[in-house]
Amino acid sequence: MKKTVAVAQPEEIVDASNLILGRMASYVAKKALDGKSMVVINAERAVISGTKQRVVARAKLKLKTRTLWKKPGGKDAFHRVKVYIGTPSEYQDRPATRVADADASRLRVPYITIAQLSGEIGGYPQ
Repeated sequence: MKKTVAVAQPEEIVDASNLILGRMASYVAKKALDGKSMVVINAERAVISGTKQRVVARAKLKLKTRTLWKKPGGKDAFHRVKVYIGTPSEYQDRPATRVADADASRLRVPYITIAQLSGEIGGYPQ
């Protein structure tokens, strides 16, 4: 019986600054499900579209009913994703990917950052 040895793939780094959270998360999740290790930096700078009141109310509701994964593949993909506030020193000099479809400049509605949302629900201080 042969043993299979996993070959370490280089991590793909995504800078979440000024990216729409859902679109960026979808990109990262698809890559993780395909077996790629993903690193998200500056997560507090990602944005969620909608008014502050609406986004905060929805986030509080979602915190009560979230599901992390339904299948073993999802659990494995979850463990291949690392998310950081700011940029850790080990990723400072490495190039980061920008998800073009997720750029917040295309939004024509109000939005808030993850840092603002977290401050509203009692998490990350602004």
